[in-house]
Amino acid sequence: MERDYDVLIVGAGAAGLYAALQFSEDVRVLLISKRELTLSNSSLAQGGVAAVLDKDNDNFKLHIADTLIAGKYKNNLDAIKVLVEEGPEDVLNLKKMGVAFDLDEKGHLQMTLEAGHSRHRIVHHKDSTGKAIVETLIEQVKTHSNVELCDNTMLYRLENNGRGFLCGLLMPDGSSRVVGAHYCILASGGIGRVYQYTTNSAIATGDGITLAYKLGAEIKYLSRIQFHPTAFAAENDRERFLISEAVRGEGAVLLNCDGQRFATKYDERGELAPRDVVSNAIMLESKEKGNEKFYLDITHKDPEFVKNRFPMIYEKCLEENIDITKQWIPVFPCQHYLMGGINVDLFARTSIDRLYAAGECSHTGVHGANRLASNSLLEALVFSRRAANDIMDRLQRENNAPFESFESSDDLSGNVMPKGYRTEIRKIMQDCHFVIPKPEAVPGGLKRIREIQHEIENGGYEINRDFVEARSLATVAAIVLSEVENGVE
Repeated sequence: MERDYDVLIVGAGAAGLYAALQFSEDVRVLLISKRELTLSNSSLAQGGVAAVLDKDNDNFKLHIADTLIAGKYKNNLDAIKVLVEEGPEDVLNLKKMGVAFDLDEKGHLQMTLEAGHSRHRIVHHKDSTGKAIVETLIEQVKTHSNVELCDNTMLYRLENNGRGFLCGLLMPDGSSRVVGAHYCILASGGIGRVYQYTTNSAIATGDGITLAYKLGAEIKYLSRIQFHPTAFAAENDRERFLISEAVRGEGAVLLNCDGQRFATKYDERGELAPRDVVSNAIMLESKEKGNEKFYLDITHKDPEFVKNRFPMIYEKCLEENIDITKQWIPVFPCQHYLMGGINVDLFARTSIDRLYAAGECSHTGVHGANRLASNSLLEALVFSRRAANDIMDRLQRENNAPFESFESSDDLSGNVMPKGYRTEIRKIMQDCHFVIPKPEAVPGGLKRIREIQHEIENGGYEINRDFVEARSLATVAAIVLSEVENGVE
């Protein structure tokens, strides 16, 4: 590992990897992944990528309109236009790189329908699109000699020195390294692990958002959290696997505890209403019935079609002793996606000079109050490319000298942090700000979260992965509940 770089990229999901590929060979890039390279929310994305690729049956205006409707018209229209108009080229670029999107019998990209979309515009690789994209991007990045990849490496300190950043890294062996970077792109993912139950991977603890907040970057709409209506209702697992939107798009119906369809009672679009609407419908039906048992039924479809279209979901449900071609799938809402985050402009620039953010940790304004299905991977691609291109333009105009001498490591020693902070934070968040929030619980929950935050920050604890993640969860929970208490919508 060198002592200083032109660009530090934090996160190895779609946004971080795609950004790394945009830089010319003379730009020194360090890309770090908190865990193994393949572990990210991007790699868990099932449904696909939304893009207007069939101009005969679709157009930009329709995609923009669908995004605005899902987002309750609280979106940034300029950001949506960038997303929708530039996105198709990025999707085609993935295809050129080797992402094996499913094709129809004529060899054209196969496009499916998902809730909230008025046209078939979702390109996919079976039901594991994110995994296919991330694996292809990793292989592409490995061919770029200017990009140094470091997995199991965690950013715990980000300090602005005026000409860039001093970056404290927790190395795989638990030691620390401090490196300099003239620019930084945070692509560190969401905050799902602040909840008891989430579809997010283990990396989603809000670390990038927390470090940006500590630097003074503007954080916006962190309380805009999407709860997916159809996560597999596992008995014990904190990380719940998703039953993709596309399953309903292919004809699956929602059933209550009595085996009755109910979604149209709450919205005429039924199972194909946007995610927040369907999640609300489930919670209201649950209250009416006094029962949390809900199911998705796709048994009326041809079994071979189901197995071929959703092989990963089929296999994962089999592991839970559910054959989705013959049995109903138990489902219930859980935390899925963050619409807010580090506020950025149309080039992914934060309010801190030289600091950029892309992907789920950022707030572009594209999603408004609720994300339209399959717009997230598209957002990660479009705005990470824009971030990288903007940095490239600046680097070509600058003559960045090496950083002055600085300590190459930090002292990480300290007290042992008590167990239980993260468990308590998750319980408070689940109670205060789930699908249908409980405003009356927020003041007490926020008070305790702030106490936890103060204890973590001032306890003199050893700096390790557990400490950094607990600090992040306490910080993002405090921001979320502060917004709720102050009526931010």
